[in-house]
Amino acid sequence: MADTEHYVRDDVRGFLDMLEAMGGKGVEEVGHLEGREQMRAMGSVAEADPRKLAIVKDITCPGPAGDIPLRFYDTRETRDAGPCVIFIHGGGFVIGDIGIYNALCTEISHHLDLPVISVEYRLAPEHPFPAAPDDCEAAARWVASSPAELGRTITGLVITGDSAGGNLTIVTTNQLMNEPADVPVIVQAPIYPVASDISQHSSMAMFAEGFLLTGAAMSWFTDQYGGDAADPRHTPMVGDCSNTPPTVVCTAGLDPLRDSGREYASHLVQLGTEVVYLEFPGIIHGFTTLRKAIPSGQRDLEAFLDAVKLMVGRYA
Repeated sequence: MADTEHYVRDDVRGFLDMLEAMGGKGVEEVGHLEGREQMRAMGSVAEADPRKLAIVKDITCPGPAGDIPLRFYDTRETRDAGPCVIFIHGGGFVIGDIGIYNALCTEISHHLDLPVISVEYRLAPEHPFPAAPDDCEAAARWVASSPAELGRTITGLVITGDSAGGNLTIVTTNQLMNEPADVPVIVQAPIYPVASDISQHSSMAMFAEGFLLTGAAMSWFTDQYGGDAADPRHTPMVGDCSNTPPTVVCTAGLDPLRDSGREYASHLVQLGTEVVYLEFPGIIHGFTTLRKAIPSGQRDLEAFLDAVKLMVGRYA
């Protein structure tokens, strides 16, 4: 049962109670294949409907191990030169796909009025670290080159993603700051990211059970992903973050990963990076793709995207 001493919104409590009544098994118990099906099933009932956009189409770009599937979104059929959003999905580097995140990507494109490219990077355990960061970096560099497939002149990148995709957002941004692509990363916007060693955080202990994402699942995801926690492409805060572009970070108040996002935002502030940090109280990890089940999360997502829009307006 979820700990009652924490502030939990009514719609979040209703959703958690429903999950508890269903009594499903965790991803660490069922394995990666069933875990992927579970995430799809959850999205089909819990996520908001997608926005209707002028363009939603599947394309590919070259990657280090073959073509990388992408989904291209835009509110407009044609547009003038401008920035492009790269979206990197979550799911512990093991589950998740561009289909599950379709509605969220339509929301991002709609709210920002920008093109969005969603990246279908290779997943562990079939493709452990560094397959995911390799693919995300390759896709970002391709988008930065204004490829003919997009029919857009890209002037800068806005990189965003949630959870594991928040980690990959930071890692990809860092790679492109260290070795610039054809256009710069103007804003990065990780959503409840894994940025540091989460094992010692008080939020991991506080919210290890009863708040959707569990400590057991996180440990299992970490094991599946592999890699070395001392590698900055794995754990970005162990590396040099001093040249990070303007950043928007959001966290969820009931998330075992909450303190990692807090720690990362604080670290960037100390380094002099321009940062907007939003912590949404009373809501759980994963809320950006649970907006039918947790309607209050829509307002939080809009607040986050408003902050991204503010930053893009300042630097695009």
